[in-house]
Amino acid sequence: MNFWDAAIAVGGGVVLIYAVLLVLLALYARKHPEAVGMKEALRLLPDLLTLLRRLTADRTLPRSIRVRLVLLLVYLASPIDLVPDFLPVIGYADDAIIVALVLRSVIRKAGHGPLERHWPGTPAGLALIQRLAGTATTTP
Repeated sequence: MNFWDAAIAVGGGVVLIYAVLLVLLALYARKHPEAVGMKEALRLLPDLLTLLRRLTADRTLPRSIRVRLVLLLVYLASPIDLVPDFLPVIGYADDAIIVALVLRSVIRKAGHGPLERHWPGTPAGLALIQRLAGTATTTP
């Protein structure tokens, strides 16, 4: 096997993984029509980044949660995405879904307390973040 065969095989594998991830992303969006719209998500972006930073710095949270949050922040800062951000609408969808999945994981492990304690925005914004993560509480 020469260099070009290996390069084509690796490239084909990357394209296949990319296609599978795009299909999974589309299926998730279709299965969760209650997902937050782009306009609402952009309005919450500064508060969400502050929340992620505060949760990452909270030494009372288990290390596994803080590691997930650091990895999320690295992914968000990275220029490499599952779906390139320059694509209209869908470009930021992968970021929103990954944030939602990580927040859901954090809330399920740590509970709603840390999220409510560190949320810098309005109660309506917090409810929207909980809805985005799929962990909205039914009681106020």
